[in-house]
Amino acid sequence: MPNYQLVYFNGRGRAELCRLIFHAAGVPFEDIRLDHTKGEWPGEWKAKCPFGQLPVLVVDGKMLAQSKAAARYLAREFNLAGKTSWDQARADMFIDEFDDISTEVYKFASEKDEAKKAEMSEKFYNETLPRHIGYLENLLKENNGGNGYLVGDSLTWAGLGIANVYDLLGGTDAPFAKFPLLLALVKRVRENPKVAEYLKTRAQTSF
Repeated sequence: MPNYQLVYFNGRGRAELCRLIFHAAGVPFEDIRLDHTKGEWPGEWKAKCPFGQLPVLVVDGKMLAQSKAAARYLAREFNLAGKTSWDQARADMFIDEFDDISTEVYKFASEKDEAKKAEMSEKFYNETLPRHIGYLENLLKENNGGNGYLVGDSLTWAGLGIANVYDLLGGTDAPFAKFPLLLALVKRVRENPKVAEYLKTRAQTSF
């Protein structure tokens, strides 16, 4: 088995989907969390990284940058990408949708003006997010009536992705309250034995 290292900061952020994939697959990896307050970033790492940024996945000493590229590679290696070419494309579609949601969250989370931040947050939770989650709920219904997974008949990185979005949104049921099928899917993914074990022991971080 290859030697895997995942390099990021001490937070979930853009590395967490890769961590979820590793744990769901039961594949060991070295979770390297850099502390910029101790000079670990940029340190020696920034010059090594293909695009001078984190996260990076290191496989037997070879680096792969960009979080979605790394997660997609791992999903394919561990049979979590989808069983058919169509399922894999659908999983990619969902992952891109989750990225759109995450981008909106990062926009207001990084806003320095508190009044503007509050305004952006309110619009996101009252308008933008319900629209996105509504789309996802309808697409879930198309697959086995919504009682299984987003893609195919088993867990894929798309399912892990929506569980990751749940955490990004605060780890509460409230944003999903009007979308019971999607919330039930999140619960199924989080209750997967390997995923549940990781979530139980996962480091508590600010992001």
